[in-house]
Amino acid sequence: MTRTESSVRLPDSVAGYVANDLAIITGIIHLLLAPQFINFSQTLGTLFLLNGLGFLGGIALYLTNYWRRELYLVAAGYALVTFIAFFVYGGFEGFVSAFYMRGSLNWNAVGAKTAEVLLIFCSLYLYTDSQ
Repeated sequence: MTRTESSVRLPDSVAGYVANDLAIITGIIHLLLAPQFINFSQTLGTLFLLNGLGFLGGIALYLTNYWRRELYLVAAGYALVTFIAFFVYGGFEGFVSAFYMRGSLNWNAVGAKTAEVLLIFCSLYLYTDSQ
């Protein structure tokens, strides 16, 4: 009887676990916000849904043997595009108002954008560290 190798692979460093958790955080935030945004903009709500699914799909790929070193650059780019889209879509006024809702700090925006920036740095670190 032969033993089959599992296609599931856990991260092999603390930075890998941190990157995984950061992607989970921003992915879930986008999925939770999608229904709220779809109420006033079907396009924006759909983009939030697809973005959240993209982060979770990336995690699923990361946790398999199919993950390759070059995909760290894809992960960093994906997080960067998501971060930049926040500014492009909302403009400066949208940026400020997205972080403050009704006079208080919008923790969803702060959490997602912080997770994305940290994910960029983690992914680039993992790319350089995994030579």
